[in-house]
Amino acid sequence: MKKPLILIVNDDGITTPGIRRLIDIMNNLGDVVVVAPDKPQSGKSHSISLNTVIRCSPFVFDNGPQKEYACSGTPVDCVKLAFNKILHRKPDLCVSGINHGSNSSINVVYSGTMSAAIEASISGVPSIGFSLLDYSIDADFSECSNFISDISLSVLKSGLPEGVSLNVNIPKSVRNKSIKGIKICKQSKAKWIEEFDEREDPFGRKYYWLTGDFVDLDSSKDTDEYALKNHYISIVPIKFDLTSYESISEIKTII
Repeated sequence: MKKPLILIVNDDGITTPGIRRLIDIMNNLGDVVVVAPDKPQSGKSHSISLNTVIRCSPFVFDNGPQKEYACSGTPVDCVKLAFNKILHRKPDLCVSGINHGSNSSINVVYSGTMSAAIEASISGVPSIGFSLLDYSIDADFSECSNFISDISLSVLKSGLPEGVSLNVNIPKSVRNKSIKGIKICKQSKAKWIEEFDEREDPFGRKYYWLTGDFVDLDSSKDTDEYALKNHYISIVPIKFDLTSYESISEIKTII
């Protein structure tokens, strides 16, 4: 039987430990092609390159069987380029990550990791974004690897509803506190309270660093934030249709 074709992307860059671990996992599930940014592209959301050229070249990092390409564009550029120029057929699965850090709740709006997965779902490809709540370059992916494999196998076997991708967030490994399991959740209502730290360079010119605090405004127990705080993996089904269907009737009375 023909092995499933799996496209791997990310936003942290093609050499980061998260994507290297994801490649190892996916090599056990099918034929892998990697198209990932040649440098960090975190926070790019669904941006694409319109006014700059995109370069994409074969990349060799290890001796694995996968084919790899380093792309100068955004995560979404990587998916578009893979579908249009690199893959010989439509992939059976697109996986994005493993992201270093959270993409739960409001973070999904800013995430290059999840936007790459969403872009694949737009083209009808089942897609999953994986994130580990550990920003360290030395993050430990060992505990979550079997979960990632099992979730991916389930999607390969059963598919996903049209236009839906999965936002999978995994709690950080803590001593004497193992992952309890998986919860299918809704996105928590939360926001960032942001500030810009104003500084001055040696030439007297002002510059700014974005800072902020994450605030969870949702007290319900069926959210991704609640699951993660209680050491469960959260899975939120998401889609690219942003229509507020419940508001259509009200808006008709206003406009």
